[in-house]
Formats: sequence, structure tokens, C-alpha cells
Amino acid sequence: MNLRAFHSRHVVTPDGVRPATLLVEGEVIRDVVDAEQVPPQAETHDFGDATILPGLVDSHVHINDPGRTEWEGFETATRAAAAGGYTLLVDMPLNCVPSTTTVKALELKRVAAEGRCRVDWLAWGGVVADNQGDIESLAAAGVPGFKCFLIHPGVDSFTMVTEPQLRAALPSVARTDLPLLVHAELPGPIDRATKDLADADWRCYRTYLQSRPEEAEVLAIRMLLSLCREYRLRLHIVHLSASSALSEVRAARAEGLPVSVETCPHYLHFAAETIPNRSTLHKCAPPIRSQDNCEQLWQALREGTIDFVVTDHSPCPSEMKRLSEGNFRTAWGGIASLSVSLPVMYTEACHRGFGLTDIARWMSEGPAKLAGCEKRKGRIAAGYDADFVVFDMESELVVTKERLHYRHPFSPYLGEKLRGVVMATYLRGTPVFSEGKFPGKPIGREYRR
Repeated sequence: MNLRAFHSRHVVTPDGVRPATLLVEGEVIRDVVDAEQVPPQAETHDFGDATILPGLVDSHVHINDPGRTEWEGFETATRAAAAGGYTLLVDMPLNCVPSTTTVKALELKRVAAEGRCRVDWLAWGGVVADNQGDIESLAAAGVPGFKCFLIHPGVDSFTMVTEPQLRAALPSVARTDLPLLVHAELPGPIDRATKDLADADWRCYRTYLQSRPEEAEVLAIRMLLSLCREYRLRLHIVHLSASSALSEVRAARAEGLPVSVETCPHYLHFAAETIPNRSTLHKCAPPIRSQDNCEQLWQALREGTIDFVVTDHSPCPSEMKRLSEGNFRTAWGGIASLSVSLPVMYTEACHRGFGLTDIARWMSEGPAKLAGCEKRKGRIAAGYDADFVVFDMESELVVTKERLHYRHPFSPYLGEKLRGVVMATYLRGTPVFSEGKFPGKPIGREYRR
């Protein structure tokens, strides 16, 4: 079998950054060696000073396929992912039609994905009000875990769960030993705040921010930790935005509860103080909060209270963002960022003294572990899939529509100057993005547990 050698002066391995060469045989990294250990028959590719990072893993993506491909779809989501350095996406169970809450729906998704993906993928199963009987069959069919909402998710086809409904599902979830991912906001505080803002100007970002108080996250997480303690399930809090909830998480960790936490680039980059009124491109749920809140999230990453960073890539057609009217109440809440999240995170991380090993832990290894594929994805090491990113640390880019690559090229990041450029992305040893192009046919496939 053809042996290829990929060399760089900066290879991000589990042991740190060093000059090294990846020996790739077929689709797998056979070894990571020093340059003088490369066999003479190997086909050599030298990337010089450009960094080789493990392929990024995003365990929080809304691909919306099948059923809402006018929002996104496998072709465009995985194209944007490849351009952004991602080699594995895990699709959320809502916004597609049907929602991934039954084995039949999962099979329809598999058919929809066939031959259309430029990176590998998995799909989370959903926990909704009435599918308790489908949970264990979904696990047997291969989903890596489950997602639920404690508040209306924005589409009626995927129902939120109340505490009694969640309790009805948790014994089945616990038996699977798979993680439960939860959108942790309770509706009570949000309903009360929204009622108080009935006469407010919803073109003001401050109005939207006040409508989703931190209390909604704090109380939801407190309830979930109590259920985690009772049922001993693996609990994962998605897109944490409220730093005031971090003390609850720290206490749970000290107690030994099996809980993990993610946040997103937009919570680590933007701040409420600088979001213009009418800028519905910045609307997401939970909302982007203050600069002080942002810095506390960074500190939680530093200390390990927040485990990793994912995009929550949530695209939609531009008319759903209500761009002309700038109404935060009626606009769709979601930020699409698959193609730019690595330079966003690298830019912000450099400002705070973090390095490439931190980026790899937050954006590759951590999400891969949550998705149950940490023995083949998320690291540059012998026996792992040859998934890697060639990243130019020194170059800068300005975010333009041409760099986005997903279906609807609008973004709150447009016009920003960021540090770091993805030069190439390799999936199982094959380039799927290189010098701004997408060579060859789509070779992405479902990762099976």
C-alpha cells in the first residue's frame, strides 16, 4: 500500500507541538516520526512552517437534512466544514424533517447523506415528549447519544420536554450509557422577562438580552445536575453562555458527577456591549452576554470547567433573520460559523496566552470524546484516522462571503480580520479542501460506533 509522509516543523500531537512527520498508510496514521525516520520509498509532502493540527470535530451542528435543505444540507454544511478544518460533524436531531427521534428517521438521514458529504458525520438521537420507547432502539442503531430541549426549540416538530417527561425518558437514557445533551434554559424566567418587555423596542439588542436572563440557564442546570445525581446518567450541557452557572458546574465536578460542558466561538468573541441594534445576525439562544461574562467563560476554559468549544452552526435563509426590519423578537436565533471558527478561536486564544495544544483539546479531542469516537478521531497519533488540518498561523484573513461556503453566506463575522488560515484539510489521508478548492468527489461517510 502507498506510504505517504506529511511533514511540518509544527505538528500538534498529544504530547505537544514539535517537528514531526505523519506516516500515512491507506486511511490511517501508521506512525508519527522524526524526519530522519521516514522510509525512502514514502511519497513526501513538506508543509514547512505551516502547522499540522488534528482534524477538528464539531459535535453541535444543524445540517437540517433531510427536509430543510433550503436552510443548509449535507453538501453545503460539509463543504463549509472542510474549508474550516473540520473532518467530523455530529448532526443535531431537530430542524430536519423528520426529526431524528426514531430509527426510521435515522435511516432516512443515512439515505440523504449518501454520496453527498465532504467530511465524516454522525447523528445524535432526539429525546422529545413522547418517544421514550425509541431511545434504546436508537442507541442500538448507532446514535452516539441524545439531545433534548427544556424550552421550545424554535420548530414545532421537535417538542421540548418538561421535567416529568424527562424523568420518563431518563431510565432508558441511563441504560444506554450514552450522553444526554441538553439545551439548558427553563421557560419560566424567560416567559416572565418577555412579559415585562411587552412594550420594549425589540430592535434593541439589550431588549433581547434581557428577555433571556442568566437565571434561565442557572435554574435549568441546577435541575439537570439533580437529575444527573439521581439517575447517574452522563450529562452534557450544550452552548453554555451564562458564567453565573459555572459555580453549579464546579460543585458538581467536585462531587464526582459525570457532567461535561461546551461553549461556542460566538460567546468567546462577541460581547453584548458592541452588538449594534437591529443586528439580528448576532441573535442566538442563549444570547451573547457581556464582555465580563465572556472573560469568565475563557477562565472556565483555562481551568477545565468548560471542556470544549463547538460551533452550534445553525443556518437559515436570510429572510428568517429579519435583516431589513432588525426585529430580535421574530428573527431566527442561530449563527453559522463552520468555515471560520478555527481562525476566530485562534485569534482570541492568542490574545489570552493559549496555544495550539489548547485549540486541539477544545476543538478536536474533547468533542470526539463526547461523540464516542475518541479512539479514531481527534488526535494525531498512530492508529488514528489520517484526519488533519494544515494551518498557517502567521497569515491573516478578512472574512468575506466567498470564505463561508455554506448555503446562505451571511455572518456576524463578515468584515472581521482574523489570524490564521486553513490551507488544506485531509480526511482519512485524502485532501478534501486545498488552496480554496474542494478536490475530488465527496468521500465523507457516517462514522459507526
